[in-house]
Amino acid sequence: MKNLLFRDKTYSRWLILMIDQVIVSFTLFMSFMLINKFDYTQLFYSNFLVYASVYSLIAVSVFIGMRIHTGIIRYSNTQDIVRIFMAVLLTSFIFTILSKVFLIPRFQISSKWFPEIMIMNFFVSSSLLIILRVAVKSLFAYIKTMEPCDQKENILIYGSGSDSILVKKALDAGKANDLNVFAFVDDNEDKINKHIEQKNVYHSRSIETLQRKFNIQKVLFVGDDLNVNGKKVTIDKCIELGIKVVTVPQSDKWLYGKLTPNQIKDLKIEDLLHREPIVLTKNNILREMEGKRILITGAAGSIGSEIVRQIIGFNPEYVVLCDQAETPLHDLQLEIDDDFQGAKTHIVMANIQNRARMKAIFEEYQPQIVFHAAAYKHVPMMENNPSEAILTNVLGTKNIADLSLVYGVEKFVMISTDKAVRPTNIMGASKRLAEMYIQSLNRNLSLSGTTRFITTRFGNVLGSNGSVIPRFKAQIERGGPVAVTHPEITRYFMTIPESVQLVLEAAAMGNGGEIYLFDMGEPVKILDLAINMIKLAGLVPDKDVKIIFTGLRPGEKLYEELLLVEEQTISTYHPKIKISKIINHSVFYIQNVIEELLLLNNLNNDYAMVKKMKEIIPDFKSKNSKFEDMDHYIVG
Repeated sequence: MKNLLFRDKTYSRWLILMIDQVIVSFTLFMSFMLINKFDYTQLFYSNFLVYASVYSLIAVSVFIGMRIHTGIIRYSNTQDIVRIFMAVLLTSFIFTILSKVFLIPRFQISSKWFPEIMIMNFFVSSSLLIILRVAVKSLFAYIKTMEPCDQKENILIYGSGSDSILVKKALDAGKANDLNVFAFVDDNEDKINKHIEQKNVYHSRSIETLQRKFNIQKVLFVGDDLNVNGKKVTIDKCIELGIKVVTVPQSDKWLYGKLTPNQIKDLKIEDLLHREPIVLTKNNILREMEGKRILITGAAGSIGSEIVRQIIGFNPEYVVLCDQAETPLHDLQLEIDDDFQGAKTHIVMANIQNRARMKAIFEEYQPQIVFHAAAYKHVPMMENNPSEAILTNVLGTKNIADLSLVYGVEKFVMISTDKAVRPTNIMGASKRLAEMYIQSLNRNLSLSGTTRFITTRFGNVLGSNGSVIPRFKAQIERGGPVAVTHPEITRYFMTIPESVQLVLEAAAMGNGGEIYLFDMGEPVKILDLAINMIKLAGLVPDKDVKIIFTGLRPGEKLYEELLLVEEQTISTYHPKIKISKIINHSVFYIQNVIEELLLLNNLNNDYAMVKKMKEIIPDFKSKNSKFEDMDHYIVG
């Protein structure tokens, strides 16, 4: 019987309409009888059947017009109650007007009892219609609580606002999820120990007690902004207790207005490292990019591909996507075809070391703005292959910069790294050399002409190819161990969209010769990162997943810097961007030393080449590298 009456399938809306009309007609009859003290003869003398027929016809029309019958009763809410009141009120109003104008004059009957009947009918019928819905909803809720929920996880929802209530309702209504909403938790003292949707509201400080008593396994947070003070403290507490944290988007981002199971996502470590949203001066960027021909090197990489995505939104004449990596470039082309239909892009495969090939690209597309993101970036790899670091990061940059001069590019924006500051590895030193060349070109007005050379420098980006977070995630999924190089190592982190937003802002504000530094926030201890990622996976560090220390890799240092001691910073109109004023070098000196470096590269003598780099960059001191002994030799 329970399966028959309370099955998941919803009943026909016409059945609901019929039940509603039975109630409406019955209440009209009862109101008439009560007013006439159950004198049945009045049914005939007062032409009640005529009145009842007209009233029912009006009620059916109004209920269908207001779609009262289309609501699923078990999910009724206060808005449905208001609509029922309005429907009954409108029915009574129309019936009263028609009766006064047509029915009473036509049948020439007394209407002294008419107001009392309509008032009584309005309150009784609307009350019964509402009671029906409340009773059915309560009955379904009760039946649901009787179902076995051993397999369901008890969860808490953080917050007790409208979005949290909508999520609770969606989870209760969902058949596919295995989550049982146990209660709400909040930091608002006014809501503590209140009941919302038949669930208690506890203070967030009670999470540990609730976990112990009721086996709370997850806490759900609504929305993307997780750095609000209360949320952040609660998330940290959950991680400490080993409670999994899950997130759902706000209701306005639900697909077709419904919460689907795949929108309930585990909290990622990247979510905890997000900071306040960056506010861009989009008009400045639009003024610089709109209608321009733009070339992006390294377009298939983590930073380059995000530059492509954001630049397209500023309506350039066209964007040239240049990279030597075939598969990533092909994947990017497919993404653009799917997500940016109509975008004017040109895909070219080329190696920036090949000047002749790059010249052909400049000749064909005549770029006005160049974003130079192509580079080799992996420190240990470049430490073992210094010749490739020089050929791509130095010669490749020189090729693109020189061609920018020849073809009258308006702005050349180079993507650099914090590893160029007091470099301890080949990769950082090669990027520092590239920075020096770019700045020297801008300093020499006879060479630079109208081209403005701009450098942007920032730290690690979250989720970039080969970065630490995807590596830790893969190690955790394998069951460990998680390999951390050193217990004290720290790094700055920024999301890829954040970093590119600041690159575009710097490109818009740059007048040439600047090195722009970005606010990277506070440095993050990599060991803490690993511990939190293990806990977010619902595991216990050093119990479920071991953490091992492998020692610093070749060229790696404990902490990164964004600024040299000799450099001074100047504030800009954007609070997250500063300008570094650095000692400039003569372009002829930098050209000569790069030529000497390339000659040594051709001789295939890594040690001679690295020695030359250390002479050019005096603060280049190798760390944990086979080239470390050369520092003592040079000093001596």
